[in-house]
Formats: sequence, C-alpha cells, structure tokens
Amino acid sequence: MISKFKMTVFAAGLAAAGLYAGASQAEDYNIAFFAASSQNGFNQAIYEGIEEKAKELGNVTTEIYDGQFNAAHQYSQIEDVLASGKFDGYVVMANDTVGIAGAVEQLVAAGKPVVSTLFPIGPDLTTLDPQVEGLTSTVASPPADGAKAQAQAVVDHCKDRDPCNVVIIIGQLIFPFDNLRYEAFREVLDAHDNIKVVATGEGSYSPDVSLTAMTDILQSNSDVHVVLSNADQHLVGAEIALEAAGYTVPDLYLSGGGAANIAITAIREGRWDATLAYFPKTMGSMALDIVVKKLKGEDVPSSVNMDEVGPMPFIITKKELDASPDFVGEWEQ
Repeated sequence: MISKFKMTVFAAGLAAAGLYAGASQAEDYNIAFFAASSQNGFNQAIYEGIEEKAKELGNVTTEIYDGQFNAAHQYSQIEDVLASGKFDGYVVMANDTVGIAGAVEQLVAAGKPVVSTLFPIGPDLTTLDPQVEGLTSTVASPPADGAKAQAQAVVDHCKDRDPCNVVIIIGQLIFPFDNLRYEAFREVLDAHDNIKVVATGEGSYSPDVSLTAMTDILQSNSDVHVVLSNADQHLVGAEIALEAAGYTVPDLYLSGGGAANIAITAIREGRWDATLAYFPKTMGSMALDIVVKKLKGEDVPSSVNMDEVGPMPFIITKKELDASPDFVGEWEQ
C-alpha cells in the first residue's frame, strides 16, 4: 500500500494549495471544460476529475467540448460558447498554448474565471505564472522539466553502451509543448557522444499512429536500444512494432509519459522501464475547485505545480511501484 507518510505528504501538498478535498462547497454554477480532444483518454480523465469534484461540491453542473486536436476549431468553439452566455467559468486544456491566448482573453474580459490544465497558456512554457492578464490559475507541470528528467534517465541507462541508439516518439512537433519536450530531450541526449538519436517519429497520441511510425523507423534502423516518448499511448504502438520486428522488448529501455494504467502494468511486468507521472483526475478536480472558489470570491493560487502535489515521484519506475504495490494510474491510455 502507499505509505501513510506519502499520503500525508500528498494531502499536505493539496492543503498548501488550498485544494484539499471538501475544501469548498459550491451551488448554482455551470462550468465548461474545453478539451483538446474529448476522444483522448487523458482529456477524459481530466473531465472525470471535474465531474467528481462537481458532484462533491453540490449544485455544480459541467459540460465538455471537443477540441478535436484542432487549434482553430477550439478557438472558435470558445468564442461560440462564450457568446451563448451559458457558463459561469471555464477549464481549458489547450491545443495551441500560444494561439489560444486570444480566446482566453475574451473569457477573462467577460469576467469569467478560467483555469488552464496540463500546460500554461502563453508563449513561455517554462513557467506556470499566468501570462494572460486575468487568467485565474494554471494547474500543470512544467513540460521541459519532465522531459529533461526522462532524457537523463536514458543517459544513465546508456552509460556502458556505445553507441546507444535511441528512437524518439513525440506527439506532434507542430504543438509548441511537444516541440519544447523534443528540444529538451535533444539538449540532454546530444551532450553525450555515445548516444545516437537514430530516428524521430510523431505518434499523435495514438497507439495506431505510433505503430505505423515505429514500423517505418525499424525498416531503416535494425539496432535500437531505447525508445523515448512523451506519451504512454506511443509506447503501446511502438511495443507491437518492436515485437513484430523480432525484438525482445524487456531487453530494451522504454520510457513513456502519463502514468496511464497500461504503463503501470507494463512497468510492473518488466516490459517498460519508466513513465513520466501525470495525475489527470486530480488535475481536473483541482481546476474545478479553483474555478468555484474564484466564483465565490475566495482566495485561489495563481498556479499549482502538479510535480509537487502528486502521490508519486514524477518519474515512476519499478522501484517506486514495488514500494507502492497498490498504486494505480488515474487513466487508462
């Protein structure tokens, strides 16, 4: 089981942010969640957290909007929903963290509380401080920090291998946050002469897309030692491609991101090695609580760093899971 100490630290972290479960009671509020994609498992888990917190708080209703992984669609969607006058506050998971700022400014100008999840909104993804004047709060993890930690773990794994051939599977390089993660990966890996990034594929947060990308990569790279990714969904497809190509997957080093249940299982079984921890249900719950508190005129934090309040370290390996045998992820994949 997760130790009492860990749970105490977790609760203390939430309390420090003023977000411990049951911290506020709300009534007669209608909140919209603008998902990057309502079909995506991570977005769905954020919304589950929002719904659970709404039920706990009382008379709070919520609705999810599908951004379809399309930045232009999400921008116009926000404008249309704002014009409807239906909602008292908003939670946003942006497709384009820079381009969406104009739409968020319109929400703020209408006097509506807005909380950003997963990423900060604005040009600087290295800070959680609000960059849009009037944005209520950001509940997220600095994306570069986790990427650098993942890459450093690859460096440690590769220390006795020369060359150590690495494949990177990223979401979509057109996304500012994925580009930042990719640059963070390369900054760490390229500093070591024994590490060779032999290929980069885009997985689009889809096992099927990742399977195709990895299959194509393996046709021209027959000696792969590491697969480094920002998303657990990518490793699902990559693992299938590796097995089809004759690799014994547990002999490789596989690192994903998200702490999805499928990743937790794979790490416990020794097939994968690490995942960057995210807790989307907790994130959604915190975001809704902040919106409601703001509506009630209560003090709220300008940001919450999820790397500091989660129930597990932000890089999860078998060592951490062995110490917490009852831990499960907050989403599937």
